[in-house]
Amino acid sequence: MREMGTEPTTAYIGLGSNLGERENMLKTALKMLGETDGVRLARVSKIIESAPLGPAGQDSYLNAVAEVVTTKSGAELHKRLHSVETSLGRVRQENWGPRVIDLDLLLFGDEVIEMPHLRVPHAQMHLRSFVLRGLCELNSGLVHPLLKVTVGELAARLGGGDFMLNPEAVQLVSISGVIGVGKTTLTKKLSALLGCRRVLEAYDENPFLADVYGGRDELALDSQLFFLASRLEQLSPEKLPRGEAVLADYIFDKELIYAGCLLNPQQLALYKKLYEPLKDGVAGPVLVIYLQDSVANCRGRIRSRNRAYEQRIEGDFLERLVEDYDRLFESRGQCPVMRLSMSEFDCTRDADVQDLAEQIRYYLAV
Repeated sequence: MREMGTEPTTAYIGLGSNLGERENMLKTALKMLGETDGVRLARVSKIIESAPLGPAGQDSYLNAVAEVVTTKSGAELHKRLHSVETSLGRVRQENWGPRVIDLDLLLFGDEVIEMPHLRVPHAQMHLRSFVLRGLCELNSGLVHPLLKVTVGELAARLGGGDFMLNPEAVQLVSISGVIGVGKTTLTKKLSALLGCRRVLEAYDENPFLADVYGGRDELALDSQLFFLASRLEQLSPEKLPRGEAVLADYIFDKELIYAGCLLNPQQLALYKKLYEPLKDGVAGPVLVIYLQDSVANCRGRIRSRNRAYEQRIEGDFLERLVEDYDRLFESRGQCPVMRLSMSEFDCTRDADVQDLAEQIRYYLAV
């Protein structure tokens, strides 16, 4: 255990309150921390408001992040946070319930602490925009000691949303991106490393696809309906296991992207009538990995894998897909989205894939 008087450590504390005089409660807690021997209050982020993640019917939270410099150990600082909460009237009842004050030790230098009553880094801080926004305001270059990426990158993955690990949900990870970007290759490698089930698109089973890419537009609706039926079956929550990861080499939301590119207005209108009442019947991902690369590189991969019908795919078609995927992930907020540039990430480098597999584990409730 760290002794008083040793080299000081910079630590970050998350504050929250959704009962009573919320802002006054945060200020009082900060004052008490600043008056603690061995703790210097350095900086505090702006206060932001967030919706509760726990049971319904709660009031919204006010949140902030404090930077402190301390000569205490992580365990000692945590004990002090606990005593401040108690003195301010914190009553520990149901998990995720309302609270007059909540003080969480988010980061303690670059240390990893695993004790029965304390885990640092905070176990789900990478899923909380209200935490990461405060950390980014203070120091966006802070590196998460376990995920090995900056808090700025972690915040970008959330798109402003707040999430929680849910063991009741299907732990589906969707690998997404345009044709030829490397989705299936990565899915196969990751599923082997993670030891989990994989779901692959039924390209080779679609009896209409080659004709559609060959110019037979009248079969485009048949092809899309084949894929729709296949994906509804593959991603049925009743058919996917609970308590373990599942990797898919596509995201169901892309259905309307391809329908919009390949169907004429009459076909698209009919397709949407069938799609809309069915779309909510599939398991949604808890994490999306969005692979991005140049159209030229994607065309190179398409040529090298030598599927005859894909050789007719033009660059303009891929450019449109890139734009549509970018729009999808700009507005989509149902889960974290991890963007990977294929100019920096290499599926053929075992270290790159292993690092990604380790990061994925932190987004799964398994």
